[in-house]
Amino acid sequence: MFKKVGVKVAVMANLVLLVVMSAGTWYIVDQQGQSLENQLLERGRIEALVGAKLIGKVMDEAIDNGVFSVKDAFDQNYVPIPGFEPEKYHTKYDSYLDKAILAMEDEFLQDESVVFAVAVDSNGYLPTHNTRYQKPITGDKQKDLVGNRTKRIFNDPVGIRAAQNKEPLLRQVYHRDTGETMWDISSPILVKGKHWGGFRIGFSLNKTQQAKSDLTVKLSAIMIGILLLSTILVFIIVNGALAPLTKLTRIAANLADGRVDEKIERQSDDEIGQLADVLERLRVSLKAAMDRLTRAR
Repeated sequence: MFKKVGVKVAVMANLVLLVVMSAGTWYIVDQQGQSLENQLLERGRIEALVGAKLIGKVMDEAIDNGVFSVKDAFDQNYVPIPGFEPEKYHTKYDSYLDKAILAMEDEFLQDESVVFAVAVDSNGYLPTHNTRYQKPITGDKQKDLVGNRTKRIFNDPVGIRAAQNKEPLLRQVYHRDTGETMWDISSPILVKGKHWGGFRIGFSLNKTQQAKSDLTVKLSAIMIGILLLSTILVFIIVNGALAPLTKLTRIAANLADGRVDEKIERQSDDEIGQLADVLERLRVSLKAAMDRLTRAR
């Protein structure tokens, strides 16, 4: 099989095509994956900004309506709630926020990439967690650590930086105490023009990686399909282009065996056509020489 020129040329062409397309696929997958990650993180940044604005507005309106005072809004006299480990606390405003912001925070979880969306004060105190993290206490510490996380103070390094950050946006890698790793994207909350805390979005790295993996699989499948089709087409085209050469090889063999009556017609203007002309001249010369020998007898 590999003694045929057409097969050799087709194999070499396909090997080159494989290398080029593999490199191209890797580049496209890498670029598209990075673009997808940037798009997802941009969505997280927008959500953090929107959340911070909404929380600030809710608290400003509560102050304006006399629900609590500015001083109460900045209350940091955390009153322990007995019987919890880790500890939970009440403040002068947390009961109101349970009613005022819970549904709003839960709306952010409609985005499947968002693990949590919460407001924390400048010490990391989280007055109202999402509904999914306010499950009834079971007594199982590990289950409760995951299922009931409201009214805790999250003053770990990532949590305190998010709480005290005054820049428009802050992105960090958050190793949660539940064992999950995610992006923490936060934006400062202002209450009556003063820094109150931050709105934190927990953005799933798993979802981001899964989206990138799905994109990689799709693009790779498309490229493999293109490569297979190209391989078949290369074999067909190369072998089709070299088919006249096979015919000329047969005719040359006939000439070598003394069969010189079959006229060789030129079919193209390329090198194969030129070879046909040369063989035709050779056939004519051989035929003439054989005719002279015949007459000489």
